[in-house]
Amino acid sequence: MTRRPFLAALAALSTLAGPAGAAPEPPLSSLTPVGPPGVIFKAGRDACDGADVPDAPARAFREAGGAVAVFGMHYRNRALRGPDLDHLKLDCAVVLDSGEKSDPALHDDRSWITATWTEDGRAVAALLHHEYQGNEHPGRCPAGTYMACWYNTITAAASTDGGRSFLRASPPAVVAAAPFRQEVDQGRHRGFFNPSNILADGPWRYMLASTTGWDRPGSDQEGGVCLFRTATPADPSSWRAWTGSGFTAAFPDPYRRPVKLADTCRPVAPFPAPVGAVVRHRGTGAFIAVFMAKAGGDFKQSGFYWTTSRDLLAWDRPRLLLAGATLYDDPCGTAGGLIAYPSLLDPGAKGRNFDDVGDTALLTYATLRTEGCTVTSDRDLIRRPVAIKVWP
Repeated sequence: MTRRPFLAALAALSTLAGPAGAAPEPPLSSLTPVGPPGVIFKAGRDACDGADVPDAPARAFREAGGAVAVFGMHYRNRALRGPDLDHLKLDCAVVLDSGEKSDPALHDDRSWITATWTEDGRAVAALLHHEYQGNEHPGRCPAGTYMACWYNTITAAASTDGGRSFLRASPPAVVAAAPFRQEVDQGRHRGFFNPSNILADGPWRYMLASTTGWDRPGSDQEGGVCLFRTATPADPSSWRAWTGSGFTAAFPDPYRRPVKLADTCRPVAPFPAPVGAVVRHRGTGAFIAVFMAKAGGDFKQSGFYWTTSRDLLAWDRPRLLLAGATLYDDPCGTAGGLIAYPSLLDPGAKGRNFDDVGDTALLTYATLRTEGCTVTSDRDLIRRPVAIKVWP
């Protein structure tokens, strides 16, 4: 059985470039793989059913009792659980299912838990990558193809039991949406998508999210990756994006609130595609982001890259962390398979939400087997230790 991962839809976005202005040389950090890969989850061995495949970057938090929950599976959302990151097993209980509903106003077609935040291990806020796949619903998109019919929003869900179950609000809680509704003749993918993990910096919580951009009279949004901030992750309406002068841009649900002149966010360089994860280095306070890119332009090889920042806005030149064909590459002829969904997790993280790292961490990612030109659901979740050096 094959399943289309949501990031495969973003291959066309890998040519998006943020604005010029990345921080100058010399490099701020060095990340070096220092050990062999190990398997966390193997679909053919550990799955509960055919929906269990790594399909998003790994996100982790510590529950109130100290156990660890990790998300990053498919749109029938389940968690890997264990006493720590070294002993994880898939819990077959579905914590959030996808409604696959035909009404785009419900924002409940297919949803992936792509970020979590908790202060106490009990109340957990989640950001969802939501895809309305118009090609799957008769009459909603005559083009009939995934990319031409894809309408994306970032929505929210909440748990009161330590991530054992999540509920959506009614009406839907929309964190970020384009200022227009799904259009049956839209002709291309649209919206906000792929939030990174959430990380703390003082009283604020941040995440990076991608947008395809839009053209509207008096409000043209450039495609790229935007930085969002809130003081209260439990309030989905409180997220605001960086505009170039402040965190003031809001992107409400266009089905609930008419938008006359839409806000816009200023994309941050140097990300050509969604950010897999961003963490803060404990020793220096620097921020490290990892993402995947295909060869082309400034990226000489396909693979995972990292970049470093002092303020989350200016980032240094990305450098290759792990080479390999990614989901942004043509799967035809990739006999060795693909790599995707990079994240950084430190088993010794001081924060409950694993948003900090020390001088070592685990690069977590998925390997995906290909058959001819098809990306299959035969996937492993992998961990590989990396050494981290940040210059003061």
